[in-house]
Amino acid sequence: MTTAISLPLSRFYDREDRHPDKCFLVQPMAGGQVQKLSWSEVGNQARRAAHWLRRQGLPQGSVIAILSRNCAHWIIVDLAIWMAGHVSVPLNPSLSAGAVAQVLEHSEAAMVFVGRLDDWPGISCGISAGLPTVALPLCPEGSFDFRWDELQAWSPIQDNPIGRYDQLATIIYTSGSTGRPKGVMHSFGTLAFAITHGSGIFGLGEKDRLLSCLPLCCVAERMFVEMASIYAGPTVFFAEDQDTFFVDLKRARPTALFGVPGIWSKIQASVHSKTPAARLEVLLSVPLFGRLFARNMRKSLGLDALRVAVSGGAPLSEDLRHWYQRLGVELLEAYGLTENCGYSHICRPGQHKSGWIGQQCPQVEVRLAEDGELLVRSGATMLGYFKQPLKTVEALTEGFLRTGDRGELDEQGYVRLTGRLKENPGPRLPEKASALAQAGGGER
Repeated sequence: MTTAISLPLSRFYDREDRHPDKCFLVQPMAGGQVQKLSWSEVGNQARRAAHWLRRQGLPQGSVIAILSRNCAHWIIVDLAIWMAGHVSVPLNPSLSAGAVAQVLEHSEAAMVFVGRLDDWPGISCGISAGLPTVALPLCPEGSFDFRWDELQAWSPIQDNPIGRYDQLATIIYTSGSTGRPKGVMHSFGTLAFAITHGSGIFGLGEKDRLLSCLPLCCVAERMFVEMASIYAGPTVFFAEDQDTFFVDLKRARPTALFGVPGIWSKIQASVHSKTPAARLEVLLSVPLFGRLFARNMRKSLGLDALRVAVSGGAPLSEDLRHWYQRLGVELLEAYGLTENCGYSHICRPGQHKSGWIGQQCPQVEVRLAEDGELLVRSGATMLGYFKQPLKTVEALTEGFLRTGDRGELDEQGYVRLTGRLKENPGPRLPEKASALAQAGGGER
């Protein structure tokens, strides 16, 4: 199994080599402009940064934090950290200074890359004076130890390190809604397993377009956007701000979009603000005209090319799902946790079953414990919790991840969640706090 799956950096090098001039990342800039970065340009910048990182005298496998809202350089830095042989730790940019300090201390971070932020003066208090900081493009004004331009003055590395299947690649901290945040450790192999088996469900390819509008610090967005683009080759557009969400949506015209229910509700509210719900229902019910009206409505929103629409992070109401179905968009529900790369269950196209989430993803084993807790096992399961071996033992039973969710399974393998256990290993993903932060529609 481990030899048949290509690791993330290997897939990136392949795209960098085969499609150097193809657009990879599209970053909104001031004045309504955008910066387009090709695979070769992304590779060049990541390789230069990796060279600089290698010369900083850090031990191999050092932890390096990324503190930024979604942007092109978030992904570039993640690649550079891996190329340099280190471990990336993404921080939620909406965290308080105290929470940032807690994660940086617990993870033993050796450096912090700082990008787009809303409240740098407030959050900067969480970074200790002795911890080196690197300012990324579009970062707020302030005092930093290094700037991106300095890193880009170094020559790009010429080798193509890929890491080992079981090598620690990233530590993703949960929101801490059930206690102190836990650092979920994922290897290159767990990331590769999830995206290799998961991407085939939707058939994503190089002609697809993705819009990144949930935090990349959350595993769901990391997999659906960063990993999916590296493995399948679609172009990634970034949302500039929650206030420009609909402008960004129209610019991207995504063919695939992942969002929490709050984002899908925001789009619905935008439609209702122009066409009241009752009138919309009448218009959609008119034979022939209704289909034409729905098509024009999708086009006005930037959803006319959308073929994959996924909702996760919280239960999707049947009313909201039905509303999108009337608009000609099949909204699929997904379920997963940070601890398994968000790779567990999803509703397949054309197979919706009211009240049920969907069936397990490929190569995922499912069972119910005696108390009804849903247990899942796959190659996407975490290595464990960073520096918390007892918590790791509590979360895993014979390799099965304890989800903390009570559930039911039917004869077709569909799962329905019926409640939460009082004691559980972690929240559903994206984390509750992050999902609520995204209800406005822009990345945070």
